[in-house]
Amino acid sequence: MAGGAGLCFILYRLLGVWFGSIPIVLVAGLSLALTFYRPNDKPFINMLESMFKYGFQNKLYIWKRKKGRVQEKKEAVVKVQEFYQVQSARLSPSKLRDLAWSLDVLDLKKGSEN
Repeated sequence: MAGGAGLCFILYRLLGVWFGSIPIVLVAGLSLALTFYRPNDKPFINMLESMFKYGFQNKLYIWKRKKGRVQEKKEAVVKVQEFYQVQSARLSPSKLRDLAWSLDVLDLKKGSEN
Protein backbone atom coordinates (compact mmCIF):
# COMPACT_ATOMS: atom_id res chain seq x y z
CA MET A 1 0.00 0.00 0.00
CA ALA A 2 2.91 2.34 0.74
CA GLY A 3 4.30 1.79 -2.76
CA GLY A 4 0.95 2.72 -4.30
CA ALA A 5 0.75 5.86 -2.16
CA GLY A 6 4.28 6.81 -3.15
CA LEU A 7 3.54 6.31 -6.86
CA CYS A 8 0.36 8.41 -6.51
CA PHE A 9 2.40 11.20 -4.92
CA ILE A 10 4.97 11.07 -7.73
CA LEU A 11 2.20 11.22 -10.35
CA TYR A 12 0.64 14.17 -8.53
CA ARG A 13 3.97 16.06 -8.48
CA LEU A 14 4.78 15.30 -12.14
CA LEU A 15 1.34 15.71 -13.75
CA GLY A 16 -0.58 17.93 -11.34
CA VAL A 17 -4.18 17.48 -10.22
CA TRP A 18 -5.91 17.80 -13.60
CA PHE A 19 -3.75 15.58 -15.79
CA GLY A 20 -2.76 13.19 -13.02
CA SER A 21 -6.20 12.46 -11.59
CA ILE A 22 -6.99 9.48 -13.85
CA PRO A 23 -3.61 7.72 -13.44
CA ILE A 24 -3.70 8.43 -9.69
CA VAL A 25 -7.16 6.84 -9.36
CA LEU A 26 -6.02 3.80 -11.36
CA VAL A 27 -2.85 3.30 -9.31
CA ALA A 28 -4.71 3.86 -6.03
CA GLY A 29 -7.44 1.39 -7.02
CA LEU A 30 -4.90 -1.29 -7.98
CA SER A 31 -2.97 -0.69 -4.78
CA LEU A 32 -6.13 -1.00 -2.65
CA ALA A 33 -7.21 -4.14 -4.52
CA LEU A 34 -3.81 -5.76 -4.03
CA THR A 35 -3.94 -4.90 -0.34
CA PHE A 36 -7.51 -5.64 0.70
CA TYR A 37 -9.42 -7.55 -2.00
CA ARG A 38 -9.38 -11.36 -1.50
CA PRO A 39 -11.57 -13.23 -4.00
CA ASN A 40 -12.23 -16.82 -2.82
CA ASP A 41 -9.96 -16.18 0.18
CA LYS A 42 -6.89 -15.89 -2.03
CA PRO A 43 -4.72 -12.82 -2.62
CA PHE A 44 -5.68 -10.63 -5.58
CA ILE A 45 -2.16 -11.01 -7.01
CA ASN A 46 -2.94 -14.70 -7.69
CA MET A 47 -5.91 -13.66 -9.82
CA LEU A 48 -3.76 -11.17 -11.76
CA GLU A 49 -1.10 -13.82 -12.32
CA SER A 50 -3.66 -16.31 -13.62
CA MET A 51 -5.15 -13.65 -15.89
CA PHE A 52 -1.79 -12.88 -17.47
CA LYS A 53 -0.88 -16.56 -17.86
CA TYR A 54 -4.18 -17.29 -19.58
CA GLY A 55 -3.84 -14.25 -21.81
CA PHE A 56 -0.35 -15.08 -23.06
CA GLN A 57 -0.33 -18.89 -23.28
CA ASN A 58 -1.21 -20.94 -26.33
CA LYS A 59 -4.76 -22.20 -26.36
CA LEU A 60 -6.06 -25.49 -27.75
CA TYR A 61 -9.49 -25.12 -29.35
CA ILE A 62 -10.82 -28.62 -29.78
CA TRP A 63 -14.27 -27.47 -30.80
CA LYS A 64 -13.13 -24.98 -33.45
CA ARG A 65 -14.47 -25.86 -36.89
CA LYS A 66 -12.01 -26.22 -39.73
CA LYS A 67 -12.79 -24.15 -42.80
CA GLY A 68 -11.48 -26.66 -45.36
CA ARG A 69 -13.71 -29.59 -44.30
CA VAL A 70 -16.58 -28.72 -46.63
CA GLN A 71 -14.19 -28.51 -49.59
CA GLU A 72 -12.67 -31.91 -48.70
CA LYS A 73 -16.11 -33.52 -48.55
CA LYS A 74 -17.04 -32.03 -51.92
CA GLU A 75 -13.83 -33.41 -53.43
CA ALA A 76 -14.56 -36.87 -51.98
CA VAL A 77 -18.08 -36.80 -53.45
CA VAL A 78 -16.69 -35.79 -56.84
CA LYS A 79 -14.17 -38.68 -56.72
CA VAL A 80 -16.91 -41.19 -55.94
CA GLN A 81 -19.11 -39.77 -58.71
CA GLU A 82 -16.22 -40.04 -61.18
CA PHE A 83 -15.66 -43.62 -60.08
CA TYR A 84 -19.30 -44.45 -60.75
CA GLN A 85 -19.16 -42.77 -64.16
CA VAL A 86 -16.15 -44.84 -65.17
CA GLN A 87 -17.76 -48.09 -64.05
CA SER A 88 -20.29 -49.79 -66.28
CA ALA A 89 -23.89 -50.47 -65.28
CA ARG A 90 -23.11 -54.05 -64.18
CA LEU A 91 -20.82 -54.60 -61.25
CA SER A 92 -18.67 -57.67 -61.39
CA PRO A 93 -17.24 -59.06 -58.12
CA SER A 94 -13.87 -57.46 -58.82
CA LYS A 95 -15.45 -54.07 -59.53
CA LEU A 96 -17.55 -54.38 -56.39
CA ARG A 97 -14.42 -55.21 -54.39
CA ASP A 98 -12.65 -52.15 -55.86
CA LEU A 99 -15.59 -49.94 -54.96
CA ALA A 100 -15.68 -51.26 -51.38
CA TRP A 101 -11.93 -50.73 -51.07
CA SER A 102 -12.14 -47.12 -52.30
CA LEU A 103 -14.93 -46.39 -49.82
CA ASP A 104 -12.87 -47.90 -47.00
CA VAL A 105 -9.93 -45.69 -47.94
CA LEU A 106 -12.14 -42.60 -47.84
CA ASP A 107 -13.47 -43.66 -44.41
CA LEU A 108 -9.91 -44.13 -43.10
CA LYS A 109 -8.99 -40.62 -44.24
CA LYS A 110 -12.08 -39.26 -42.51
CA GLY A 111 -11.29 -41.11 -39.27
CA SER A 112 -7.70 -39.86 -39.11
CA GLU A 113 -8.79 -36.20 -39.18
CA ASN A 114 -10.65 -36.46 -35.89
